[in-house]
Amino acid sequence: MNTTVSCELHLRLVVSSESSLPVPAGLRYDSSDPYAVHATFHTGADETVDWVFARDLLADGLREPSGTGDVRVWPSRSHGQSIVCIALSSPEGEALLEAPARALESFLKRTNAAVAPGNEHRFFDLDRELSQILAEN
Repeated sequence: MNTTVSCELHLRLVVSSESSLPVPAGLRYDSSDPYAVHATFHTGADETVDWVFARDLLADGLREPSGTGDVRVWPSRSHGQSIVCIALSSPEGEALLEAPARALESFLKRTNAAVAPGNEHRFFDLDRELSQILAEN
């Protein structure tokens, strides 16, 4: 049986050192894809941008700078609040987002209750994933 954990967040898109814009976002974790967090950023009335990144990357980024590629995550503070910075990079552009640390911690605790860290392999169906990859080619 699959377990899904979701969370709605209010992020800030950093435009400059003095300016940021609100970005509503949704995070989703599904035990059938136990290594991944799916993020949907609402960028306009009917526009969204979807990203998928490792749950471990997000968890590590709560404590220390993590990631070296398209997604980098690190803890910080803004206006006296603990935040987590999420830097996204793609051929279409780059974005720096600030997320409330407490909301991310709460989300990750709920994902850990669904699939304990280190036990993801028990929920991952390698045969099904390989079949899907091979069917796409």
